[in-house]
Amino acid sequence: ASCAAENITVVYGIEGGTISVNCTYNPWQQRWREKSWCKQIDETKCQHVVSARRFWLPFLKNRNGSTSISDNVREGVLTVTMKRLKKQDAGLYQCKTDYLGKTNTLRKVQVEVLTAVLETQMPEEPSAVQSISSIPPEADFTVFYIIAGFLVTKFMVAVLIFIIGISRKNRETEQKNPNEHQVLPFAGDLAHDGISPSWESTA
Repeated sequence: ASCAAENITVVYGIEGGTISVNCTYNPWQQRWREKSWCKQIDETKCQHVVSARRFWLPFLKNRNGSTSISDNVREGVLTVTMKRLKKQDAGLYQCKTDYLGKTNTLRKVQVEVLTAVLETQMPEEPSAVQSISSIPPEADFTVFYIIAGFLVTKFMVAVLIFIIGISRKNRETEQKNPNEHQVLPFAGDLAHDGISPSWESTA
């Protein structure tokens, strides 16, 4: 963002993050000049942070702590990178050139450092919903095995009762059959005792 009244560019960074600022200049007029990055202390004083003096070796970067600067003299771009941002890094900065005691401001940049949000708080769910969702998948299999075991046991008990009922019925039938044979004697025994059947007497 730019403040049109003072021609200030506002750059936002997150605490602990990194920002990069590009300051352009005329490569033919200012390529031989010393370029630097400073922090504005008051209206007249700008505290030096880092300089890019080695214009003949553009691939080399100059560094001061977590702030580095590089100068692309062919394209005419001065790049300032600030890493591991802290709250105290916020403030007004300048890209400037110095030549024979004459200072020229390339760009004014207002750096704002925002607090990092580590965790987004979500609304709490009802305890009942949490308890249901917290049941592990293994618990479902355990419940299934318990129900299956209960049904199998019930089935086995029913089969056992059925078998016991059949065996009791067979025993009662066997106990009744001998009594019936004693009540009805064989015809040969009656003749031996001198008793003749009714069909013989009528004959």
